Amino acid sequence: MNPKKKPVVLRCPTCKTIVTVADQDFPFCSDRCRKIDLGKWASGAYKISSPILDPDVLEDLESGQRPHSEEND
Repeated sequence: MNPKKKPVVLRCPTCKTIVTVADQDFPFCSDRCRKIDLGKWASGAYKISSPILDPDVLEDLESGQRPHSEEND
């Protein structure tokens, strides 16, 4: 017996409307929601953070100083 595959169904990240892979603006429900999401990335509302691994930068942050770049030295 071969089970039927269900279509992939997700929710639009902007308005939470149900969308499928076949939708033209996938993973968004519309071009409007796509542009709203792009605007949030452009304005800095969304951020991808990563851990700070440089010990000098960590030390500066812990002491309350702004991290300095070697270009300014």
